[in-house]
This record gives sequence, structure tokens and C-alpha cells, in this order.
Amino acid sequence: MLWRRISPLTYTIPKPLLPIGEKPILEEIIERLKAQGVRDFVIAVGYRAELIETYFRDGSQLGVRIAYVRETAPLGTAGPLALVRAQCDVPDDEPLLVMNGDILTDLDTRALTQAHAASGCEMTVATREYQLHHPYGVIAVTDGKISGITEKPSVTDTVSAGIYAIDASALDVVPDGRAFDMPDMVNALLAAGRSVGAYAFDDAWIAIDRIEQLEDAGRIIAERHG
Repeated sequence: MLWRRISPLTYTIPKPLLPIGEKPILEEIIERLKAQGVRDFVIAVGYRAELIETYFRDGSQLGVRIAYVRETAPLGTAGPLALVRAQCDVPDDEPLLVMNGDILTDLDTRALTQAHAASGCEMTVATREYQLHHPYGVIAVTDGKISGITEKPSVTDTVSAGIYAIDASALDVVPDGRAFDMPDMVNALLAAGRSVGAYAFDDAWIAIDRIEQLEDAGRIIAERHG
């Protein structure tokens, strides 16, 4: 697993240490992945890295093994993979499971990696449907005249869930020392004629980008353990 730092808001502590119920976000993520058989983690740290490293240490208290790579400048969502490539022993015979550090999900990551291996792709993006509710009436205009109006329509798109299975061979498109996002990585692979797969799922999933989503996640965790 690779955790990336996401900072749409400014926190006095790193976002992964913000509590959901009685645990930090990242601890909940690690425990969920451990329950699916994941034992080795690499966490990319930047802002207040020492707090994350002090809290999780080597992972032994959680029954896992944790290593760290440090960003000296923000590297985007895929850029830290260059640090993983340089500093870690990346296996050639199994994919990396790469996951954003602000996601809680019931996705079966074993099913994701198995589908990835069977696909022959070098990278597989977990996807889900997202419905966007337009807040206004949408007007169709033809030759300066209204030809129709739809009141507050909904549009359904396929979006990235922020979870990926990536072969070691795909890491060669990630540049050293500069910001590089996951869409950049997908486009670089496609431009080189290499295959990127999609794995659709509809299990529970929430990305914690705002305080109210943090509160929603806390309620979900409380209901599960209630």
C-alpha cells in the first residue's frame, strides 16, 4: 500500500491522524487491509511526517510491517511511486496496491488484484459510478431560442476511486523528483501503447475531503461497532 498526503484543507496535524471514532483515518485503513491479508505497507509522508512515523512506528503494534518514504516537496498522487521504486524492494511477481490515504471502503482488494493479474494490464484503476446532481435547471438553446429545459438533472459518470493495482514495470513512467498525478501516469502509459484496466465495484466507499465527510465516516464506524 502507498498512502499519499491529501491536503485540501490545512490541518495542525496530518490528515491521516484525524480521528474517525476512536482511531485515526489511516489506522482504520490499515486494519481493514490487514483483514484482507495485507501485511506490508509503504507510507509516503510529507507534512508533519514525524507525527505519522511516531504514531505508527514500524507497524508491529498493529501486526503489520510499515516502511516510509519522505516527500521533501509535494509530489502529487503518483510522484511518490518514484521514491518507492528507488528505496523499496518492489516485487516483480505481484502488483502494488496503491491507495489514497483518505478513503474508507469495503472493496475486496484481493478481487481487484486478481482481476488485474488476469487482465494482462500494467495498471488497473478501481472505478465506481458517481452521480452529479445539477443544482439548476439546464436549458437547451437552438438558434437563440429555448428548445427545452430540464429541471436539476443528474449526470452519472465513471470516476476513479483512488485505489490502484500497479505492476512494477509501470513505475518507469513516473519521473523522479517532481509532481506527477495518477491521471498523468494513466496518460503516460496509454501514450506509450501500454494497457490500463478498469475494475468497477459498488461496495461501500467514502473519500474524506471535507469535515462533514469525516463526521459521516465516524457515524458509519460507530454503527458498525454499535
